[in-house]
Amino acid sequence: MKYYSTNGKAPQANLEKAVVKGLAEDRGLYMPEEIYKLPKEFFDDMKDLSFQDIAYNVASNFFGEDVDEDALQDLVFDTLSFDCPVVKVEDNIYALELFHGPTLAFKDVGARFMARLLQYFIRGERKEEKGERTVNVLVATSGDTGSAVANGFLGVDGIHVYVLYPKGKVSPIQECQFTTLGKNITAIEVDGVFDDCQALVKSAFMDEELNRHMKLTSANSINVARFLPQAFYYFNAVARLAALGHQTSDIVMCVPSGNFGNICSALFGHEMGLPIKRFIAANNANDVFYKYLQTGQYEPKASIQTLANAMDVGDPSNFARILNLYSKNNTLSPEETHQAITSLISGATYSDEQIAETMRQCYADTGYVLDPHGACGYRALKEGLKPGEVGVFCETAHPAKFKEKVDAILGTDIEIPERLQAFMKGQKQSVAMSKDFSDFKAYLMQQ
Repeated sequence: MKYYSTNGKAPQANLEKAVVKGLAEDRGLYMPEEIYKLPKEFFDDMKDLSFQDIAYNVASNFFGEDVDEDALQDLVFDTLSFDCPVVKVEDNIYALELFHGPTLAFKDVGARFMARLLQYFIRGERKEEKGERTVNVLVATSGDTGSAVANGFLGVDGIHVYVLYPKGKVSPIQECQFTTLGKNITAIEVDGVFDDCQALVKSAFMDEELNRHMKLTSANSINVARFLPQAFYYFNAVARLAALGHQTSDIVMCVPSGNFGNICSALFGHEMGLPIKRFIAANNANDVFYKYLQTGQYEPKASIQTLANAMDVGDPSNFARILNLYSKNNTLSPEETHQAITSLISGATYSDEQIAETMRQCYADTGYVLDPHGACGYRALKEGLKPGEVGVFCETAHPAKFKEKVDAILGTDIEIPERLQAFMKGQKQSVAMSKDFSDFKAYLMQQ
């Protein structure tokens, strides 16, 4: 499979280059040249397959031309050592619980998959080069990405991870999950917002001197190996609903969205034939995509800090992929592209007050505990679902990761799972950093 850049000015890449480089030379995001349809027989049989078997079939469709069959199967089964159940919340509304992995957040699958795939390619490089050059992974996080990537790569030979996060803008438990690990994980506390962290990462990739000094890649959803495996979730959700007797042609999928990697993976699944009727992108007050849906104009802006902090993104990277996907690699006009997107995707946006209100109402009516991100998805789905449709919203992280917020809103005392308690006992280790690239570059040049 060949990969091209969304900016259209970089040479094509194979999967190895797309994964190891992360970002194309023209600052664009890599896109697969083709998205292959899965056979009808697979969808007919899917309800009887395990999550791992479903994921392996999807992974083979994405990566089978570039990764050895046995290695890919081992990679998928090693990544998916947990389940992601579909839980009924009320009539025709289900929660797709994506928080049963090691860090209790949906990004665990993509992070672990990428770590193993990157290690697979590094081993091949070392055989050819007979060298031991470390690959340095840069990742910007608004909360859950950092913990998932740090834990996915922890102890992986030949890889060092630098997690950039905005000071004071992630939950205490999220911060513990990547600042207490040590070993090959370095946490960098940036005096700014998530978009500043993301800008530092992108600038680092484009700096020639820095790239001569150290080998860099990204583990944000700008990397194809991070976001594509998240499609596994949506195939599994459809399979589980089919097993419950629902018509797959009536399924509406609602995804709380920040950097748009998660919904982007679902859209790629749809292009592969996944029978989802339509999608809803649920935003917090960071509403640039919602406004694009309404107006056809994309106008990024500085991110706003909200209750749903992992969605605090004012210039979502993966919008470029969505635009490219539905413009047919820029062959359609902006108006035609906007029409194609809005025919499949609708949006919603909620204030902190509405998020808190939704959490309280859902808990009172159903007993289900939403985290602030899942609350955006639940409310958008409840308000947008039409008669005859069955809706699934993504509950992207365990509510205990936001214990202070959830307890204050619901008047509860959410139990902290043992694996989270273990992180909280560790000693914080972080490097203070300004949002100026010159400072960040100077630090990396000393490593």
